[in-house]
Order: sequence, then structure tokens, then C-alpha cells
Amino acid sequence: MKTTYLDNNATTKVAPEVIKEMLPYFDEFYGNPSSIHSFGGYVGKKLSEARQEVASLIGAETDEVIFTSCGTESDNTAILSALAVNTTPGKQHIVTSSVEHLAIKGLCERLAGKGYRITFLDVDGDGNLDMDQYEKSLTDDTAVVSLMWANNETGVIFPVEQAARLAHERDIIFHTDAVQAVGKIPINMKNNTINMLSISGHKLHAPKGIGVLYVRRGTRFSSLMTGGHQERGLRSGTENTASIIGLGKACELAVENIEKENTYVRQLRDRLEYEIQKRIPGLRINGGKALRLPNTSNISFQFVEGESILLLMDQLNICASSGSACTSGSSDPSHVLRAMGIPYNLAAGSIRFSLSIYNTDEEMDFVIEKLPPIIERLRKISPSWKTSSMRANA
Repeated sequence: MKTTYLDNNATTKVAPEVIKEMLPYFDEFYGNPSSIHSFGGYVGKKLSEARQEVASLIGAETDEVIFTSCGTESDNTAILSALAVNTTPGKQHIVTSSVEHLAIKGLCERLAGKGYRITFLDVDGDGNLDMDQYEKSLTDDTAVVSLMWANNETGVIFPVEQAARLAHERDIIFHTDAVQAVGKIPINMKNNTINMLSISGHKLHAPKGIGVLYVRRGTRFSSLMTGGHQERGLRSGTENTASIIGLGKACELAVENIEKENTYVRQLRDRLEYEIQKRIPGLRINGGKALRLPNTSNISFQFVEGESILLLMDQLNICASSGSACTSGSSDPSHVLRAMGIPYNLAAGSIRFSLSIYNTDEEMDFVIEKLPPIIERLRKISPSWKTSSMRANA
């Protein structure tokens, strides 16, 4: 049975053009880009070209692009660097949100145990950031703000450019986890004051194990990796050359496909939501009233468990998730949905569908056909649904 893959916020298919671009650098051009000889120099030139493609995608300069191993490394490096470069005693306050990815949330919780003060900003029922609370949270001892550009579970977009301006006015370093946003919505770093931005290759049709940390010129920076001179001494370690070259090609493709993401993919997502709502009662589109990424739909089905829905969909080779892939295996409702105040009987039955340019209308038709019987089957054996139905009919 053909796989219907709707879990692109967890990871994406590596684009065929990216694979083709990478292959020669495993066996034919395997030189070390730091070597003086021309064999290594050729690879070094290709890394420079890849860096230019990354910079072009986000409207940055090439010397603002640092290659890392993943989005998590980029996120951790940004926050730890911002804390390390502080010259003002007592600046130990971090501002973030209650719905961040675990790469930020987990690090902040660990830093709280080391004496740092953390403000986790609230969101409303649609996942929108409380900007009044944000402004009030910025104090003289705030060292860094880290807010995601778009949420990985709901797709809700935060006003990070506005938030960065407010931080900039108080000389506070501002970082954004843009892992889900880059390649899906237009981003131009020349038009904002964001200091640092994280990218993960495998979210935009490049391979796993490659990421980027954008660091604006003039931003004080302390490297996390110490060793050789790679990445201008800002991130030591021999470069993952094939993957960097693949990421460069993926960024080139993302520039070409950004309009398709916001038209074709959005239309697929909207039709999927519309048809599911027509066929299934007792559901909620989480973040449905907020500004969202064009590819993401998080739907809660009342009185059923998300894991059960996923297992039955998996039998039909439909791939989705109940939230972040980094929290798979947890039976607890998503921390994102809990922060939004979603009732437990809805939050526990949430499914995230995340699409890409490789999805088709036929795949949407398949899900629209198969999902209603799955929900109906699970509700027939749900005591809570039976009780709810009896009350409605009383």
C-alpha cells in the first residue's frame, strides 16, 4: 500500500535534486575542505556556494551563516552564547514562551536549576503570544529572548520581528527558532533586528544532521564548540560537507517553491480541514483562527486518544503525529495544547497533519475517506463519548 506521508514537521523527504547534488561528495570529491591542495579546495568552494544559497533564502550575508549539526545545536548555542557574552553582573533572566520546542524549553528548565530566572510567556486559546506580558517581562536583567517563529505543533506564527524590535530597544539579544518557518514563509533578515536564528536542514528537504545558526553582524557571540578554525572559529569540527552541499541545494529549491508552499500546499491543507470538519463532529482545529504556516493542521477529536487514531491510520500507511516527534512515546497531552488551555478530552485526541509540496489531492481524498470511520470506530468503544451522546439525546 502506498504511504501517505503527512508528518513533514517531523522530517521531510530529501528532495531528489538534493540527493543528486550530494552523491559526488561521498566518493568522487571526498577531500577535506580545509586542505590546502586543490582537491580539498574544490570541496571548500562548494561549501561557499552552499553558504550563499542559505544566505539567499533568508536574506542574510554569507558571513552570518554558521553551519551546525542540527536545529537543537543551533538553539542551544544561541542561548548559551547570549548568556556567556554578558558583561553586566546579575543579567540572568531569560524570556521564552510556554510553547517552545524542547530544544529551548528543556534547556531553559535546566538553566533554571542553575539559578537563572526564566519567564515562560503565556499564549491564548488560539496559540497567539501575549505581547502585553512580553513587553512587561523585559527588564534590566534580561540577557536573552528566545521565541519560535512558528510553532511546530500548531503552525501558529509569532510576531518575532516586532518582539525583536522591543528587545533591541533594551539592548537584549533576541533569538528565534525558525526551524519550521524557513522555506515555508518568506523571511528576510535585512528587514528585522533579530540577532540569531536557527535552521534545521531536514525540515526543508535536506538530510538530517545538518543545521544553521544565523548570527547577525555585530552580535556578540561565544562559540559552543572549540577546536579547529572551521566556520571562522565560531563552530569547530570538520564540516559535514555532503550534507552542507545538500542543504545549499535544498535552500535553492525552497526559494523556487515558496509560492507553491503558500498556494498549493495551503489549498491542500484547507481542503483537508474543511472536509474533515464536514464529516466528523466533536473536533477542534487548534490555532485555526490564528496566523499559521500554510502546511500545518492540528486537529483535536473529542473523547478519543490520539495514539489510537495514529495506530489505526498507520494500518492504512497514513503517517501523521500527535505532536512533536521529540515527545513521541509520551502519553501526556502536548505541552503546547495544555498551554493553550485545550480541555483534556480534546487535547488527548489531537493529531498533527503537516504537508509538503510532494503531497497530492489524491492523498487528501484518501485521508478524508478513511479518517471518519476510524474516529467513529474509536468513539463506539469510548465510555466518555457514549456518556456525552446520551446527555445530548436526553
